[in-house]
Amino acid sequence: MAVYSRGFDVEYKEDSSPLTEADKASHRLIEEGLLAAFPGIPVISEEGSLPPYSERRAYKKFWLVDPLDGTKEFIKRNGEFTVNIALIEGNAPVLGVIYVPARGTLYYGQKGSGAFRKARGEGAVRMERPLLPFGSAVRAVVSRSHPSPGVEVFLKAYNVASTVEAGSSLKFCLVAEGNADIYPRLGPTWEWDSAAGHAIAEAAGCMVTMPDGSPLTYNKESLKNPGFVVSAVARA
Repeated sequence: MAVYSRGFDVEYKEDSSPLTEADKASHRLIEEGLLAAFPGIPVISEEGSLPPYSERRAYKKFWLVDPLDGTKEFIKRNGEFTVNIALIEGNAPVLGVIYVPARGTLYYGQKGSGAFRKARGEGAVRMERPLLPFGSAVRAVVSRSHPSPGVEVFLKAYNVASTVEAGSSLKFCLVAEGNADIYPRLGPTWEWDSAAGHAIAEAAGCMVTMPDGSPLTYNKESLKNPGFVVSAVARA
């Protein structure tokens, strides 16, 4: 937030995605903190060095971190950026934390323990999402900075009453807390983009799958996601 409140330079990575000093500083703080608190659990971060698959395929559990998700929103100064931390066990996220620094709001969820939202200065509120019957009027949330024509086609199968745009992993949180009902992302993302939100949304009662309904898995040889859907709508 210190960087956010003043001027800052923007670099661009090989894939043309932006990078700021806030991304790097957040990465250093989180990695150091996790390794100090949990010395036996490796950390994979978007801004860190990626261990080779031959090494990480043997990980039983590891932290998966996006130290600043929504750098484009950070640069636009619209407040829709997050910090994402997930714990992966096997090939699935079992715990997720998403913090929204500009709003002071914390979302967190753990498999078997539920999902919660905590606003600054307030107590934690449990988030529970009973699935809506298929065919119900639904509210869709889509990416603000990554529009996809395929999303419009995908949503034709649903009774979409309204659509809202949002940045970063906030879209997972909107579904988990009941302010949206479905979030399809058909374009490419990385595992650290989805892991924390995946854990929170599932802990709240939502479904997180690939677009064809098969499981969205983690610690793949390539950490790219092929697309996913976060839904509080029962399947047809």
